[in-house]
Amino acid sequence: MAATAAAWGAERVLPRSPQVPAPPPRAVPALRQPGLDTPQLPHALLLAYDLPDASGSRAASALSALLGGWTGTTRTAAVTAVLGVGPGLPRRVPLRVPEAFGELPALPGDRLDPARSGADVLLQLCGDDPEVLGATADLLDRQAGGLLAPRWRQAGHLPPTPPGETPRNLFAFKDGTANPGASGERWVWLPDGPYAGGTFLVYRRIAMRTAAFAGLSGEEQEAVIGRRRDDGRPLGGAHEHDEPDFGAKTPNGRYVIPATAHIRAANPRLDGGARMLRRGYTYSDGPDDEGLLFCAYMTDPALFVRVQRRMAESDALTPFVEHRASAVLFVPPGAPAGASLGESLFARG
Repeated sequence: MAATAAAWGAERVLPRSPQVPAPPPRAVPALRQPGLDTPQLPHALLLAYDLPDASGSRAASALSALLGGWTGTTRTAAVTAVLGVGPGLPRRVPLRVPEAFGELPALPGDRLDPARSGADVLLQLCGDDPEVLGATADLLDRQAGGLLAPRWRQAGHLPPTPPGETPRNLFAFKDGTANPGASGERWVWLPDGPYAGGTFLVYRRIAMRTAAFAGLSGEEQEAVIGRRRDDGRPLGGAHEHDEPDFGAKTPNGRYVIPATAHIRAANPRLDGGARMLRRGYTYSDGPDDEGLLFCAYMTDPALFVRVQRRMAESDALTPFVEHRASAVLFVPPGAPAGASLGESLFARG
């Protein structure tokens, strides 16, 4: 976890010769909420809440106190907790969030269930044991009583995945190959300033038509995605993380990666290199309702909007998926040791 300002302040100060200029002060690393840049845990439980009957500074004080209690609960359980707030909450409660934070626009092909979309407050719990997550969620619900009303709850899991490998989705393809590495963190974390270490979460509950996709031949499936199913390498490539060659053609003049392949429409080159950190989970709510909990973190939700509109126009994967729930959250920076979840939301100035 990132070091705190106190850790830097403990350095010993030595006298210097006036002829030798002192180096510039070391920057204090931005704090991030735990669970976002650590290894992805195998189970997730998303808890969405509304603040139905309160507004103003008194509501902010009550919410701050509740988050303090939640912090203690999650730290004593074997879980990580990521907190986000929805765009409607700062319009009623004084919170420090980026000025341009707003709702996602309507997007082509959406079939959103309002009862399973949106949130004033969202907690993403992750851990190794789904029973522990459920018990922790029940306790958090009880603590929230009288202030927050539960809106929806959604569980997800990762399929068994060998350490260091990219998880697979219900189409049996690797999902998350193009996640940004250390060099791409500027696309995920807000830069220096009051929100440094914060990010935005776009959540989509995406139903997957697995039977229809399974009806395609293996070659057809790979043409839809633009990658090999066995090891995730792009068509024409040798390794999973090879950069796709979108100009490569077969001897008869066809693109090796078809013009409608999913990885073409989603590729960062179309957005100036901007990427999202995707930490998705499989969900299964019955044989006719299963798919992907798309959880993507980025510095600007407009990136998701651009990509989604582009995929609706040209992505061969579109007929096999349906977006049924949605939310956008501001995820504030992490709190120093001993502080509460979301403490920066209530900071003055």
